[in-house]
Amino acid sequence: MIKLFLKNMTPWYFLIPIIVIHFIVIAIPSILSLALCFTDWNGFGKINFIGLDNFYELFNDRVFKLAVWHNLIWTIFFLTVPISVALLGAFLLTGVKRFQLFYRFIFFFPFILASIVNCLIWKYLFHPKHGLGPFLENFGISLFTNSPLTQKETSLFAVGFVDAWHFWGFLVVIYITAMYQVDETLYEAAEIEGATKWQKFRFITFPMIRPTFVFSVLIIMIWSIPAFDYVYILTGGGPAYSSEVLANYLHFQAFRNMNVGYASAIGAMMFIYVFIVITIFGILRRLDWEI
Repeated sequence: MIKLFLKNMTPWYFLIPIIVIHFIVIAIPSILSLALCFTDWNGFGKINFIGLDNFYELFNDRVFKLAVWHNLIWTIFFLTVPISVALLGAFLLTGVKRFQLFYRFIFFFPFILASIVNCLIWKYLFHPKHGLGPFLENFGISLFTNSPLTQKETSLFAVGFVDAWHFWGFLVVIYITAMYQVDETLYEAAEIEGATKWQKFRFITFPMIRPTFVFSVLIIMIWSIPAFDYVYILTGGGPAYSSEVLANYLHFQAFRNMNVGYASAIGAMMFIYVFIVITIFGILRRLDWEI
């Protein structure tokens, strides 16, 4: 009996280091952060319990409301543009027989580059004196005279474009992997019936890769909330909060204003959003949706 118990415990011996690291690095700080959102702690001094005051202040905070709106725009943008381009790219790539691994690498390469490298590349390309604008003006094409990263009307979309440029190759790879799992006989039958490429995609490819597609929608909705690095590096949330998002505002409150309690309240709101999204997808799975 003891030997059987010890044998069943063997996998847990290998998991214990990972579980301990998870608790130290993720679980315990997350719980403490949720507790701090009810305090006015500044990171150093005495911790005072203030109840829901941080949340009352949040809902009257113009910048916080603006950041929520920008995160919503960010999510909608990533649920449309990168997904559409990636689906098209993956479908076209399935018809390529030669050098396909090379093309996959080309699409995926921006995703494996460090964020700071991608941002520096596009900062230079958007430069009003040395970037794409002055270069294209030599050919009579007036694209932009000022960097879109420095304009209130375009800063958020410019950052989103750079992030999407780095991200869509990842979607191409997962979509094309799913497409290769589709039974070829379905396409052969469709060709016999005279189906066009669009009809094949609509009635065969897309229904068969729907679980992968829904998974990509889920991860985009979750990843769009803590979006931080590209905004922080390219614009810092400016100019005039025109590209401010929740994660960047949280960082500003915690490490610039030293308002850790208020920043924790922002983090709590972000956690609630992610929890709701995951719960909705979990309910849909229980309802036998193909997710």
